Amino acid sequence: MKNTVYIYTRDLKRIFTNWAMIIIVLTLMILPSFYAWFNIKASWDPYGRTEGIAIAVTSEDEGSTIRGQHVNVGKDIIATLKKNKTLGWTFVSKEKADHGVKHGDYYASIVIPKDFSQKLGTVLQDRLEKPVIIYKVNEKINAVAPKITSKGASSLTQQISEKFVKTANGAIFSVFNELGITLQRDLPTIQQVEQRIFELENRLPEIKKVINEANDTTQKAGAIVSKAQAALPEVERLTADGAQMTQQLNTFLTKSDEVLKNAEPTINETLQRVQQRALRVQELKNQLMEKDIAPAEVSAAAEQLKGQLTKQIADTGEFLTLLTDLNALSQQKVLSPVINDVKDVNTLLQQQLSDVNSLQQQTKNGDVPNQSVLDKFSSRTDQAVSRLNALTNSYSSTIVPAVEQAIKEAKDKTASANSLLDEANKSIPDVSNVLSKTASGILLGQQELGKIAKDFPRIEQNLHNIADKIREFQQKENIEDIINLLKNDVQKESDFFAKPVLLKEERLYPIPNYGSAMSPFYTTLCLWVGALLLVSILSVEVADEERFKSYEVYLGRLLTFLSIALVQAFIVTLGDLFLINTYVVDKVPFIFLGLLCSFVFMTIVYTLVAIFGNAGKAMAIVLLVLQLSAAGGTFPIQVVPAFFQAINPFLPFTYAISMMREVVGGMLADIVRKDVTVLLCIWLGVLLVGIFLHKPLSKTSAKLTKKARESKLIH
Repeated sequence: MKNTVYIYTRDLKRIFTNWAMIIIVLTLMILPSFYAWFNIKASWDPYGRTEGIAIAVTSEDEGSTIRGQHVNVGKDIIATLKKNKTLGWTFVSKEKADHGVKHGDYYASIVIPKDFSQKLGTVLQDRLEKPVIIYKVNEKINAVAPKITSKGASSLTQQISEKFVKTANGAIFSVFNELGITLQRDLPTIQQVEQRIFELENRLPEIKKVINEANDTTQKAGAIVSKAQAALPEVERLTADGAQMTQQLNTFLTKSDEVLKNAEPTINETLQRVQQRALRVQELKNQLMEKDIAPAEVSAAAEQLKGQLTKQIADTGEFLTLLTDLNALSQQKVLSPVINDVKDVNTLLQQQLSDVNSLQQQTKNGDVPNQSVLDKFSSRTDQAVSRLNALTNSYSSTIVPAVEQAIKEAKDKTASANSLLDEANKSIPDVSNVLSKTASGILLGQQELGKIAKDFPRIEQNLHNIADKIREFQQKENIEDIINLLKNDVQKESDFFAKPVLLKEERLYPIPNYGSAMSPFYTTLCLWVGALLLVSILSVEVADEERFKSYEVYLGRLLTFLSIALVQAFIVTLGDLFLINTYVVDKVPFIFLGLLCSFVFMTIVYTLVAIFGNAGKAMAIVLLVLQLSAAGGTFPIQVVPAFFQAINPFLPFTYAISMMREVVGGMLADIVRKDVTVLLCIWLGVLLVGIFLHKPLSKTSAKLTKKARESKLIH
């Protein structure tokens, strides 16, 4: 140990007593810092300076006339981009844009075609066409710029889509709002009609009594009939007004698309569930078809198949019930082809279940499964899967349109309020006719009154039916709730549907700029580079080496290198903090962990060179190159090739960068403890190799070096 200290102190004395050596050592101490500082500062905020990335923009949009109004969306986009300073938008002709992108004047170009507005307007037509924006990018100019320009193009299309959705929804909700206001204004009239119908229903016993008494006393009947006739015009006027109002309500219900959303998810969910179980049955079928399968395994597989097939049969039965109910609402029976397909699948499933029962019975008797039964079961299984795949694939193109048509026909049938008052209107002439007959009966006598009494039960039943339908509608729906729904704020609802979901970002351990986020990598890298510079300039050999033991030489000169390396680390970490103002949460730990990194790196590089000479320098460089790719300093380790992921846990950079990131963003003690422990274990292992293997390995490498120097090509 005494000789180790002697070599170290002698090295320090030789440095401080030689002015040229002082300059060299000071340069070696400071020089690596520039590597870190320049790189950190150069990458300080690259994504905040994208206004210099030129993107050519060209609009050839000729515009279009939509509902009598001329629109030019391309022109509006150009006006918006002129106010946008995120990227370097440059407005040129298409020819100049193409030439500029090819020759590197622009990183990318965006062209809005002639028919952009025209295609956007097809949303109001039967045949929809999506508009297209042409985006061209020159990816050979720069590796990162295409990602930035692509983000700009995507953002542009998203803004156009949001604006379009917002505008379209605004128009729809404006119509709903107007309808809601109209219904609210006419609501008292609708309520009066309902009230008069209920009153008429309540007075039916009285009218019946009057008619019966008319048979006995024509004079009394005449007075009552006159009173009823006087009230009929008012009732007729109210029912006519009510029919008009409920017609408006029926128009609203026809416009609403809410009913279309009720049946489709149930159908899709059932169809997906049946298909998944069919795939499971196909897997079990493949197991049954294996050669030399034991009867016990056949029985077990058959039991699973019975369970799956039973559930499939139940699901398809449920599916058939739903489709049959929907088809019953359709006059054209549009769902009949789909129902037939599902019935065929259900039949195949039942046949499969029968096959499985046969197979299970054979295995219970100890027999080998019959191959013909297996073949039939296999064929039916494949047919069932194929038919289900066809149904699933045709869901959007065939099933959904058919369901929508069936529901539409159902809606046409269920204009309950309009039909209800329509029947009331039709019944009033009957009532008027009855009263007229009653008046005539007074004149014509008991014979005519008998006819009136005969017709009255039918009229009474019609009025009861109308009143019952009104009460049923009131129990299921509240017209005031519908009006309130229609009268919601148009602007807020259109904004909501343009952006129905907002992203709430919560940043853990936020770092304000990209340069500070990269400082752990560049600081760690510069410390390794500093160690390489030291072994390249300073010698690891001691002039009078024969006087000392091998490990004394190794440790003595190592202390010299470590002293300089620690000063390098001290300079670079202080410079990061106070010279270029790198963002660091835990400043003191940042300095000490930088010293630890330099301590470990210097030991590794020094040991390689001390043992292997010039070959050791090459090893240190190779190790550096591997660590640049495999330590996760720039890209996440999960996105690099498998080889680099495999060596990642064995590299010093992995743990050095990790612990430096902790103190930059906000330290978690357990992570830092783990990283420090691993680095110290690496350092201890390298140190032991240097102490115990320095002499035997250095002799071998010395022979190689001596032979190589004979070529007069290396020093």
